[in-house]
Amino acid sequence: MKLTVVNAAGKEAVVAILRPGDFVGEGCLAGHCVYMATATAIAPTSVLVIAKSEMIRVLHEQHEFSDSFIAYMLSRNARVEEDLIDQLFNSSEKRLARILLLLARYDGQDRLQKVLLKTSQGMLAEMIGTTRSRVNFFMNKFRTQGFIQYSNSEIRINNSLLSVVLHDS
Repeated sequence: MKLTVVNAAGKEAVVAILRPGDFVGEGCLAGHCVYMATATAIAPTSVLVIAKSEMIRVLHEQHEFSDSFIAYMLSRNARVEEDLIDQLFNSSEKRLARILLLLARYDGQDRLQKVLLKTSQGMLAEMIGTTRSRVNFFMNKFRTQGFIQYSNSEIRINNSLLSVVLHDS
């Protein structure tokens, strides 16, 4: 699923890609009654809906689940901070390389899901805050350099793409 926000002028931005096991709508636990983002399935998706009262009960009574939920929220908070820093200080080329690695689930331990399905250049552009034509330019550059291979339905990511993120430019 993707989470998007829309500004007053109608411009939409992708702010997150959710993976299996992720939570959405947890803001209601903090008293938020207005949805900040819209969740949209981008692949076949199953969703478990948990009522707020039930979630609060489970968090209080099942400590293992509560610990897991807190760890998830802390991890997501760190990711949001990293995304903000990335947006403020890195070039669109580095932001694209980073988002491709994140979508491929690079975890810093050399483990990578090598194939991304149904990830359009338009969606990548929304995620990194640039135009589709800039994404196209960098995707072609990454392909020429051997960092990625792609066809119409999938993108194959090579671990060597990490060098783009780590290289100071």
